[in-house]
Amino acid sequence: MIKVERNGAFNVNSVGMNRLPFPLSFSVRESGESWHISASAAQASEMIDVLLRSANDTVLVVDLATNSFLHEDFQEWQPSLIAAERGIDFAVHRVGSWASATPGLGEEILVMHRNSLPRFLDGSWSPYELSLVDVPTVPTPAQLDEIALTIGTADLDEPVLPRITGSRFWYSGHDDCYLAVESTDSTMPASVLSRLLTLLAGSALISAGGTSSAMIPEPDIATMGQLICESPHWIGLAGATSGTSVTIHLSALPQRWRLGQKPPVHVDYTATLDLIRGTWHVALPTDSAP
Repeated sequence: MIKVERNGAFNVNSVGMNRLPFPLSFSVRESGESWHISASAAQASEMIDVLLRSANDTVLVVDLATNSFLHEDFQEWQPSLIAAERGIDFAVHRVGSWASATPGLGEEILVMHRNSLPRFLDGSWSPYELSLVDVPTVPTPAQLDEIALTIGTADLDEPVLPRITGSRFWYSGHDDCYLAVESTDSTMPASVLSRLLTLLAGSALISAGGTSSAMIPEPDIATMGQLICESPHWIGLAGATSGTSVTIHLSALPQRWRLGQKPPVHVDYTATLDLIRGTWHVALPTDSAP
């Protein structure tokens, strides 16, 4: 069971001037021995346990920007100051000012144990930029400089993990809504899609019931894997919702969904949550069933 909060990404974000509901979007491609996922909408705190399931013990926070912690002159706190305020055990490596204008890289790298990350990203504050990567052992300062150079010189959509020996996942979050994940774990795509469905269903139930949070079961990843085998690109919108159930309309796309594109009219599958039974049912829509 996953606790979904009212201030989650699907409730906070909207599309266009008419503030239309933000859709679930999911896209994955395989490259060598890793999988690259682009998705929305999810905050880092809503995904961190999924990301850490196959991660190494050491995680690097290589980029962090937030308006949640500001000095009196409205300048953002340094990541190390935020981690210290949160009471996290960490080490800091200063990369230098050259990294400040580099996408996915900040002037500081925080080194922490994976078990500290859920406390650090507990949902009580919002990073509008965040990049994480795991490493197999605690790196030396020279190795951290090499990692910074690797990330800082990577081209857009270029795989990162093959260039960092032993790394299993890389995460980049933008506006506490959009996320990109690279993972060597073959179950990661299905796990991400499962979590997104859970978050969207919880958001719909919270909005319908006026509650502050809801405990929602996750769909099994085997079913999510079957959907991904049918199409690597999906979009989902919440449909009929009551106090104890919600139906999500899932549509396969020919390519990755981008903000500004209208959701398709067709529905390929419905994913229905029965909160009383604690079950999900994924099926063809009623008007498409034989």
